[in-house]
Amino acid sequence: MAILNSILSWLMKKRIHQIELFMKYPHEVQQDWFLRLVDTARNTEWGQAFDYKSIRKLEDFKNRVPVQNYESTKPFIDRLMKGEQNILWPSDIKWFAKSSGTTAGKSKFIPVSTEAMEECHFKGGKDLLSLYCNNNPETQIFSGKALSLGGSHQLNIGTNDSFYGDISAILMQNLPFWVQMIRTPELSIALMDRWEEKIDKMVEATVKENVTSLSGVPTWTLVLAKQVLQVTGKKNLLEVWPNLELFIHGAVSFTPYIDQFRELIPSGKFNYVETYNASEGFFGIQDKLDADEMLLMLDYGVFYEFMPMEEYGKEDPKTIQLDEVELHKNYALVITTNAGLWRYLIGDTIRFTSKHPYRIRITGRTKLFINAFGEEVIIENTDEAIRIATEKTDSLVKDYTVAPVYFSNGENGAHEWLIEFERAPLSLEYFTDVLDNALKSLNSDYEAKRYKDMALRLPIVRKLPENSFYEWLKSKGKLGGQYKVPRLNNDRELLEEILKVLHISPAN
Repeated sequence: MAILNSILSWLMKKRIHQIELFMKYPHEVQQDWFLRLVDTARNTEWGQAFDYKSIRKLEDFKNRVPVQNYESTKPFIDRLMKGEQNILWPSDIKWFAKSSGTTAGKSKFIPVSTEAMEECHFKGGKDLLSLYCNNNPETQIFSGKALSLGGSHQLNIGTNDSFYGDISAILMQNLPFWVQMIRTPELSIALMDRWEEKIDKMVEATVKENVTSLSGVPTWTLVLAKQVLQVTGKKNLLEVWPNLELFIHGAVSFTPYIDQFRELIPSGKFNYVETYNASEGFFGIQDKLDADEMLLMLDYGVFYEFMPMEEYGKEDPKTIQLDEVELHKNYALVITTNAGLWRYLIGDTIRFTSKHPYRIRITGRTKLFINAFGEEVIIENTDEAIRIATEKTDSLVKDYTVAPVYFSNGENGAHEWLIEFERAPLSLEYFTDVLDNALKSLNSDYEAKRYKDMALRLPIVRKLPENSFYEWLKSKGKLGGQYKVPRLNNDRELLEEILKVLHISPAN
């Protein structure tokens, strides 16, 4: 395995030169991909409808093709799922990534072309390893197995030729042979869709392996890790897998989970790498181990546009290009891809932290925020407030969700927090005060609304019983994979649904 580790590490590092190339010439690389994408799709139904053959510059494209969302693209995707082809993209599309974005919405089915799989998703995975090996010359990551916690996939009912499932499962099913050699558990277990049985089987299959890396959504990786410790009787994961050196994570902010992982993996040498790998594409990789930002990957068959948040929701929203972005400003991400998504509003918001090279942070979702009273609270605010509150109260938060409490009975509004603690604070009242003050320091609009309780009173924080969110997800048939608890809600529908499942009365 030492020889294999040396060979694979050397091969991974060979990509660094190409990464440095798009870092040096970002605008030229993006312009080249724009022209290639439009030219490739010129004879598709979509390309003919918008006369792609005559498009010569970006302004032509933006003037002809409106910004799209899933609802406007869905009729074309439905036809693809029934077996029609050459609609959005010329190559045959047989794989569809099932994504709800959050547990609240209906499932979306995102087309995954062969090009998207090879030039975007798999390329992103290789680049992640390339950057990691370059940053860690002594790594032994390939001397053991990679434990990947993904979703499941199944035959699409519409036709025997198309498949759908979590993007992680689609990628696992199609991984090259050399990756299959160094991953665990075997596919028959990794792709199971009965979540609780799957966790048991995964633990049984992996506890005796030499696992050197973990990858998955933090929420569900914690579930697996705790089951491993319960079965083995060990105190931490390094007692089970002494050569464990890396956790690759994404899908949700890692801020609320970092302390839990540090307790499970008590080593100052352990590494964490964040990725921005969505059903629609692979967009970002944390290229510096000591930073909480990601390099925007510019040569993956994706052309990027950025919508200033003041444009979001307009009938004809304006977008800007990479060379026009400003630092520390929120943008909704708009993508054009080699799977046939055209000017597609993905639903995520990002902020640029650097322009040389272009690095980003994910700040939230366009539909996940609280602005019931003009406070404009986003996930980045609440995640950081949770981090501050847990640090100051020596507590750990397992999961949370927040929704507004409206004016009633002469009472001002408030935010109601449902929090499931891994380790509860000694005083919930003190935790609430710290949380409130942290939000005030992070968001001036929230601070203004909290001034003398004029619009918002002190938050209402409810400590939920153990496994509350798990039971709620289970009641909806949404355990594992990419399913996650929506952090913020601008109405009370989801929060009251959770309370109803738990038989708890809502706040007044």
